Amino acid sequence: MPEEQRHGRGLLDTSVVIDMEILDPSRLPHEVAISSVTMAELAAGPHATIDPEERGRRQDRLQRAEAAFDPIPFDTDAARAYGRVFSAVTAAGRKARGARAVDLLIAATALAAGLPLYTRNGDDLGAVHDLVEMVVL
Repeated sequence: MPEEQRHGRGLLDTSVVIDMEILDPSRLPHEVAISSVTMAELAAGPHATIDPEERGRRQDRLQRAEAAFDPIPFDTDAARAYGRVFSAVTAAGRKARGARAVDLLIAATALAAGLPLYTRNGDDLGAVHDLVEMVVL
């Protein structure tokens, strides 16, 4: 995305936070935000592997995110927005439960906050593109 088209602010999903070091910063919004749901995923990350090196990388990523971000909470507005997101996904004939539900909670946070959602998982979130502006990296 050219500099003049960059958003002023955007919500990064967990996939973007994980890949932050390899992404071109000029493709990100000027001001980045994350959801408390992303912080929860990052907090679970070190516990989801038995490999000590990977656990260390995930712990480092979590600590850097905790230092860099003041997450947007998943609040009542986001909970209401989740109903709209859930409806759009199920109307498109896709599953809105299981692992995908976390991505949808993050999309609902973006919808409630009126922010574009930056993701690496555009295919998983395609059903909500009419509700949330998506930037697929």
